Amino acid sequence: MINYNPKEWFTFIFRLHKADTFRKLFPLLMGICVYSWVIAYVELEYLKLSDKSFVKNIPVMHSLLGFAISMLLVFRTNTAYDRWWEGRKLWGGLVNNSRNLAIKLSVMLSPDEKEQRAFFRKIIPAYAYALHNHLKAEKTRIALFETSDHQKFFEQLDQQKHVPNQIARLMFNHIGQLYADKKIDGNQLIVLNAELQSFTDICGACERIKNTPIPYSYSVFIKKFIFFYVMTLPFGYVFNLGYYVIPVVAFIFYVLASLEIIAEEIEDPFGGDDNDVPTNKISENIHRHVAEIL
Repeated sequence: MINYNPKEWFTFIFRLHKADTFRKLFPLLMGICVYSWVIAYVELEYLKLSDKSFVKNIPVMHSLLGFAISMLLVFRTNTAYDRWWEGRKLWGGLVNNSRNLAIKLSVMLSPDEKEQRAFFRKIIPAYAYALHNHLKAEKTRIALFETSDHQKFFEQLDQQKHVPNQIARLMFNHIGQLYADKKIDGNQLIVLNAELQSFTDICGACERIKNTPIPYSYSVFIKKFIFFYVMTLPFGYVFNLGYYVIPVVAFIFYVLASLEIIAEEIEDPFGGDDNDVPTNKISENIHRHVAEIL
């Protein structure tokens, strides 16, 4: 049974979260209100246009274009959300693959192989942190490699190059050395190879999303469409609404512009916005779970 709490509605409606679009659009909303007041004053008080004026027929254009702008915004938000959801699924796959690799290694390696277990306990979450930082163009954390032996591995990494690839190479080299030392057999090597390959596949898919944004011309066209659509609203609706056209036009602009802002934020799921995929939190979970397993 679902517990319905009406207070939550009022909390979401009236609480101005830092990611809320109202905070970002507030200066523009004030400008729209002033603009609508000027148009209403000029038409009603200065020009004193009558109901027979052709300006009153401008809303006919808005009724024709309303369907077009709604379809564009629906397509825009759906496309952006698909990108966000794909990024979330990729990082969910990274969590599962990290756990699977840790579980298989915990079974294949004998309890006496403390050094090997310590290495993979650090290197597996290191890949998640490195991918997180790579997608955000930040430096990889050194704190993961606490001992001097692990620090030597980190010193082999060139921060000017593709860090996730270098960490994947270290894991491949280490697994290959385990096979050469006969600590794992050929069948186990094949099983581990599939898990290691999935790391690079996930990285490549994340880079595809990150490096292929929505076409700039498409985004600019929607912004211009919204701007001219809203700017022409007061001219015709002032005859029916009077000065009430001011809050009405401001509300219409808030709805249309908010949809565009939300689409912009989620189309890059690996950015720095509050609505992006929490890759750092996911990396911390991988770090904790792998440590528990190994």
